[in-house]
Amino acid sequence: QVQVVESGGGSARAGGSLRLSCRASIVAEREYSLGWFRQAPGKEREAVAAIDSSDRVNYAEPLKGRFTISKDNAKNILYLHIENLKPEDTGMYYCAAARFLYGSFSLHVTRYEYWGQGTQVTVAS
Repeated sequence: QVQVVESGGGSARAGGSLRLSCRASIVAEREYSLGWFRQAPGKEREAVAAIDSSDRVNYAEPLKGRFTISKDNAKNILYLHIENLKPEDTGMYYCAAARFLYGSFSLHVTRYEYWGQGTQVTVAS
């Protein structure tokens, strides 16, 4: 079984930084992708970034620059670091995992099989 559990969400001020974490057991496996997705109220879930088992990363073009995805293989933890937080970053952030998922496909919501429950991020202006 694959465990995916997000944490690190909360309230922050615009211009600040926040780091989200995701405990993902799939990191111990050989071939996989992990992704961060977010969903604002009234909007569809969108990709933020993804990283695979070979540490290849993909970022959603509109968000590239303020978001950094990384993982700690020893601890089985996926991270999302957000810089210069903006009110529009507010939403539920989800961690997702999938086996044998690579390249641009790692930014497709429908490609992921395992999802965490999400962690809420609220950015005040």
